[in-house]
Amino acid sequence: MRTGFRTHAVVGSPVGPLTLVAVDGGLAGLYMTEQRHLPPPAVFGERDDDGEQFAAAADQLGEYFTGRRTAFDIALALEGTVFQRRVWAALREIPYGQTVSYGQLADRIGQPSASRAVGLANGKNPVGIIVPCHRVVGSDGSLTGYGGGIDRKRYLLAHEQRVSGQTLA
Repeated sequence: MRTGFRTHAVVGSPVGPLTLVAVDGGLAGLYMTEQRHLPPPAVFGERDDDGEQFAAAADQLGEYFTGRRTAFDIALALEGTVFQRRVWAALREIPYGQTVSYGQLADRIGQPSASRAVGLANGKNPVGIIVPCHRVVGSDGSLTGYGGGIDRKRYLLAHEQRVSGQTLA
């Protein structure tokens, strides 16, 4: 685990307040209220709502929620196992407004029998929305678990489909 300097800020969004956590200037966390796998607030570091390190993330999230942004280009400081980081990198490759199943994501990382492990890594994604774990669904297209809650997952997918003109398969 990194031992760098941590700060956090809270920004508003259509899915509720988002807590952004930075480590050494890179975004290490984006947490929603009542999120599963929410670290203790003490891990977030000092609050700095005016911090320059959060300006790009806040701006890009605002653009995302208004439909003007479909991809993020924010410096990330993700902390996780090698496997988790492979899964999180694969999540960033899922096109805006589209979904894949856990099995398809496992195939994409070259481990077709690891769909359960992919699901666990997906659930531990520390930077939801920006690393779009909400785009992963059950093999039958159902909206299975989401760290921020199924209602938020439904909202994010509907928002992306509305903006992109896509429909779920």
